Parts: sequence; C-alpha cells; structure tokens
Amino acid sequence: MQNSNPNLVVSRVPGTWGSLLVLVGFMLIGMAVGNVLAVMALAIYLHADTESVTALLTRLFAEPEKIPDGWNALMIMQGTVHFFSYLLPTLIYWFYIERRTIGQFSADRRPAWPIWVLAFVLVLAFIPVNSKFIEWNAAMELPDALSGLEKWMRDKEDQLSVMTEFLTSYKSFGQLLIALFVVTLLPALGEEALFRGVVQTKLFRELRNIHVAIWLSAAVFSAIHFQFYGFLPRMMLGALFGYLYYWTGNLWVAVLAHFVNNGFVLVMMYLHNIGAVEINIEEAKSMPFILILASLVVSATILGVIRRNGHEGRTGLPHNF
Repeated sequence: MQNSNPNLVVSRVPGTWGSLLVLVGFMLIGMAVGNVLAVMALAIYLHADTESVTALLTRLFAEPEKIPDGWNALMIMQGTVHFFSYLLPTLIYWFYIERRTIGQFSADRRPAWPIWVLAFVLVLAFIPVNSKFIEWNAAMELPDALSGLEKWMRDKEDQLSVMTEFLTSYKSFGQLLIALFVVTLLPALGEEALFRGVVQTKLFRELRNIHVAIWLSAAVFSAIHFQFYGFLPRMMLGALFGYLYYWTGNLWVAVLAHFVNNGFVLVMMYLHNIGAVEINIEEAKSMPFILILASLVVSATILGVIRRNGHEGRTGLPHNF
C-alpha cells in the first residue's frame, strides 16, 4: 500500500508487527552484548578475571551488602545492561530501520512552558493516588491452584527488594548523583523512546485506537520489569506518560515526567537516609483517603488542562502518529 504522505519516510520493514519483531531482535542482541560488556567492566573495576566476576555476580545479587564496592558494581552492571538493552537498540532501530531523526519523535510544535511545569507537578500530584495501587498490588493473592507461581513471584520480588533496598541505602551526595544518572536518566530516555516513541506509536497505527495503544504499551512497559507486585502502579505511570506524549505531541514531556517520578523517589530516599525527613517513600502503604482524593482531583484537573491545550493548539501529531 502506498503512503499518501510524501513527507513520511517509509520503514524498511513492512508492517507493524515486522517492525516490532526487528526491534525485539535488536533488544535481545543488545541485552546479550550489554551483559558481556558489564561482566568485562566489572572484571576491570574489581581487578578480577571474568570467571571470578561471574561467581561474584551470584553473591552480588543475593547478598550485595557483603561484596566490597558492591554498590558501585551494581550501578555499573545496571547502567551498562540498561543502555545496551533499551536505549541503544531503540536508537539503532530508529535511525537505520525507520530512517528517522531524533526530532521526529515529536511534533513540529513545542508545548508552551506552562505545560512542562504542569507535567512536572502532575507526577508529584499523582503519587498519593498511585500509593493506593501500590497497596492493592502488594496485597495480591493468587488462587491455590497457582500457589507455585505465586511462590516464584514472591521469591523474585523479595530478591529484587533486597537489591532495591541496598541500592537506595546511599548517604553520600555523590552516590545520589550516580543513582540519578543510572536509575533515573537512562531509563527515562531509553524506556520513553522505546515504549512511547516506538511501541505506542506502532500499536496506534495498527489498532487505530489511541487508548488501547497507550494502555497496551503501558502494560508491556510494566511487565518487562518483572516486578509482579509492582505491575499495577507501574502500568498506571506508563499510561500517564503515554497520554502526556499523545496530548502534547512531544516525547521530551514524557521523558521529563519519567525523570521526575524516578528522581523524586531517589531524592526522598537520600533525605530519609541522612535523617532529613522521616517519611520512607518506599513503604508500600497508601496515604490518607482525603489526600488520595485531593490527589485524584488535582491530577485529573492537570490532565484536563494538558489535553485541552493539546487538542486546541496542536498543529500536528508527532511524526510517528
């Protein structure tokens, strides 16, 4: 079928599913390369051979606090694997398969500065609402017939919780900056380019329903983290980023929202660790009902303003849409 838009560069891969399959292939290759490079980087950093590092990794994931320089080692591992698994494959796909530029992730019109401020405030305002989804998801129980699966999910969650607690136990400002780069900036760039810039767009083109595309890509975004007892709140955030991208026509607004969400948690954990605040934001407890209700009203109001601005002022959807 011939494209009626002369300004749109046709993908080298015919069809939505073919394009996504190529992207998945790039990701799998990137993941393999990233893991190998991460092991090599750790071997250099820890002054060990690759065999020793491979054995050390088992202990690092199980008891990271007992490994000398374990925090830095995990950051090196996570940053390297994430870059090669998400950001780099997406950019390679975008440049060499879609044959597009970074600018073509977004529409020609840039949102006015109040929209950026509203997106920033929205992420913080949404936290109390999402705390309820965190509580619901953490209390999830499967039927007895799936007890084996539930035990595996719980064990996986406990293992990840140990790592998360260790990685957020930092008390130095330098560690906070490293964490902001590895845990906040890299995921904000890589995951938004992948799940909103490519996956959401491709699904919308194929399904012709933006809501289905947003929620389906948000579900994939959440599932790929393999944190089953955090699936629901992460999917809600993915949908929030997806609507921000669609209504503003600008991927950088979604990147900002993602960065603020992750960064706020890391900063609050740092302030808690040094004793500046008593609140532990990582606790899976919902907030008072009145605060959740206020959060819901403020979040819905901000989303309404952003939506109206997008529909009234947008001259065109992102080049993707």
